[in-house]
Parts: sequence; structure tokens; C-alpha cells
Amino acid sequence: MHYKNQSAAVLGAGLSGTAAALLLKAEGAQVTVLDNAEEKNLLKSTIDNLRAQGIRVICGPDADRDSSTYEMVVLSPGIDPASPLARKFSSRKIDVIGELELGWRFCSLPVIAVTGTNGKTTTTELLAQMLNACGQRTIACGNIGKPLSEVALGKNQFDVLTVEVSSFQLETIKTFRPSIALWLNFAPDHLDRYRTVAEYRAAKLRIFENQTAEDVAIVNAAESLPKIQPRQITFSAYADRADFRLAEGSIVYQNKPVLRLAETKLRGSHNIENLMATLAAGMTRGLSFEEMVPPLSAYEPRPHRCEFVRQIGGVDYVNDSKATNLDAVEKALLAQSKPVILIAGGKDKGFTFDPLRPLVKEKVRSTILIGEMAESIANAWSGAVKSEIASSLADAVERAHAIAGPGEVVLFSPGTSSFDMFKSYADRGDQFRVLVQALPK
Repeated sequence: MHYKNQSAAVLGAGLSGTAAALLLKAEGAQVTVLDNAEEKNLLKSTIDNLRAQGIRVICGPDADRDSSTYEMVVLSPGIDPASPLARKFSSRKIDVIGELELGWRFCSLPVIAVTGTNGKTTTTELLAQMLNACGQRTIACGNIGKPLSEVALGKNQFDVLTVEVSSFQLETIKTFRPSIALWLNFAPDHLDRYRTVAEYRAAKLRIFENQTAEDVAIVNAAESLPKIQPRQITFSAYADRADFRLAEGSIVYQNKPVLRLAETKLRGSHNIENLMATLAAGMTRGLSFEEMVPPLSAYEPRPHRCEFVRQIGGVDYVNDSKATNLDAVEKALLAQSKPVILIAGGKDKGFTFDPLRPLVKEKVRSTILIGEMAESIANAWSGAVKSEIASSLADAVERAHAIAGPGEVVLFSPGTSSFDMFKSYADRGDQFRVLVQALPK
């Protein structure tokens, strides 16, 4: 691609926008970064670095008022294409692409792309750890770690790229074509961004859009997908009619056990399916099961994903702050064998908690609710479980500590995003962990 002397605008001064701006600048483009957040609310070191590289940065209301002429626009995934800032350019018939698409245009390597409502990060990390251990140099990037544009700019020596891709990133692709695409699962989410669940699903399905019969799609057998071009490999922890399935405590491929679950450090049906998808991708890359099993068995789950924090007076405290949608809460509850005191709630993302009512009634003894959605959740679960509303996470942890008894678990699984009260799900989970560690024995 030739961007020399082209005038380019990058919308968003976050991690992805910065990576896109630096890549375009390195390719000789004249780059302007536009972000309608006030400059004082942006990371000063990032803004200073962009300007030091000769990149113009316009923040606050001036970004919305900017009337400069641009030949192309790159959209950060955090910027809604329907936002006034983005529509200002799309309405002018200017070429608008996303940061993922930009990075892809500079990649000459095969890409394994991982999407799904839940499990993307775990599976991407499993893949990267396994591939590197088996001699196939890769990096986990995209929606985690480094943006694809930053990896492309680095020009490091890899054999394949392992890329987590979100619906926000897939919205704006044009030529992005993974040689291996993983579709882990789908559940309603992000209805604060999408008008309907169908619109959200359509964005994620774009992962297959440019694949051909030469490519591979690794898909959950429980999903009903439209007709796609790539060859399919299926997996399921529930269905017998799948290429990778579960039998007698092992993951089985073509009736042959390939990985005993007791040898891994991951628990829960959702993680079994993450392992299945990883094995399928490694097999597609030419690896043997014997090679893949040791690094998969060594993988340690990351924090905030049903992370055991501590036990106090016979009560287990579990941090599942990564649960930012209903499907994740469902999986966390299904993984519990003890009565649950559930702490849930957070930002209103446009969906209700009604679908969880039967499972909550079965698994949960009491709920403590926080954030914007606290009252809405209480109404949704009224009559199914006792609920109380806490003023803060600290208040919620204290209330849970007061009512939980020996043999129970306090599960922090919010079911929605954190931005009403916290910087991120990680910040939210870190605060929960600190609060629990401070509780008296």
C-alpha cells in the first residue's frame, strides 16, 4: 500500500489510534489524530510522543469542528462508526477503514483470528503459548496486547500472527482475511453500541467474509452459521457430532483421546471448548497432539477469570470481573458446586438480566448489586432470589462477608462492563481482590 504524502486522519488517541498514526507516519503519510475527549483527559505521554513524531493532534470540541481535507480515515475500534465524529467523514465519501484493516494491509504473514463473545483472550493466549513452545514464532495481539498496526510497524520475525478480534474491529474491515478463523461462541452483548443482537452478530460474522476454500474456519458445533467458504472444523463440549468433543474426561478427536482435562489448569466447560479450538488450530498448522499437550497443560489462567482469591471462615472468594455479559455469568455460575453469594452489576449496556433468572434461582442464595444496573437487576430477579443494593464495591464485599457462611462462595461476576465505576474490568477485579485480602479472618 502506498500512503506517502497522503493526508490521513486517525480517529481516537488511544492504544489502537496511536499505533495506526505511527504506522501511517512511518509510511510517509501526513497524519492528524482527532479525539473529541479533552486533552487533559488523555494520556499526556501519548500525545507528546505523537507530536514529537510530527503528527498533528486535535482534541476536544476542535476535533469535531476540524474541516481539513483528508484522503483517508482510520477508525479506532473504540469510536462508534455512528458517532458524529465518524459520520462527519463517512458522509463525505472519504475512504474509512479500521485500525485492524490498516495493520492487516502491512502484514505479509498468515493470521489466526479469534472471535467470540467470551473466551477470546484465553484462547488467543493458549494459541500463542502453544505455537511458540512448538517452534512456530507468534505473538498474541490485536484486541489484546499490541494492536496489529504496532506489530506491523515493528517488522519482527514471526511465522504466524495470533490475533484476537472484536466485533468493533471487524465492523470496518475490507480485505482482512485470516487463514484460520476461530468462532468460539455467540451471546447478546454490546447493545449500547448495536441497535439489535442481529447487528452485533453480523459484525462478528465478518471474520469469515474474505476467507476462501483454501482457508479454515474452526467453529462451535452449537452455533448455526450462514454458509461460509472455508473448510470447517467443529468442536463442542456438549454435542457428540463434532470433530473435537468431550468423552470420559478427555478431549477426543476422531474417537481418539488427545488431551486429559485433569492434566490442565483450566476448569469449566467454556475452557474445555477454548482448549478444543486451540487444538484444532494447532492441528491445522501441522502440529501433532503430542507436541501441543505439554504447553497447553502448563498454561496458567489469567486474573479476573473465575480467579480464586482466598478462603475466609470456609467461604471461597472468586474474582470473575472479566464477566462483562450474561453468557460469562452463566458459565461462572454453572462452574460453581457450592451455594453462591453473587455480586453483580455495572454499566447499562442495553440488555436485561432476565435470561439468568432460572439459573440464579437454582444456584444463588443471595445477590448484592452495584452500579447503574443494580435496580434493574433487582427487578429482573425479584421473587427468584433475595437482593440488596450496595453503594460501592467495598460496601458489596462487606455485605457479602457478613452474610456468607461456611461452604459457600462469594462470586464477583458483574455481567456487564465496568466503566460506570472503574477504569476497566481489570481495575474492577484488582479492587475486588484488594478488598477481599483486607477482610478479617
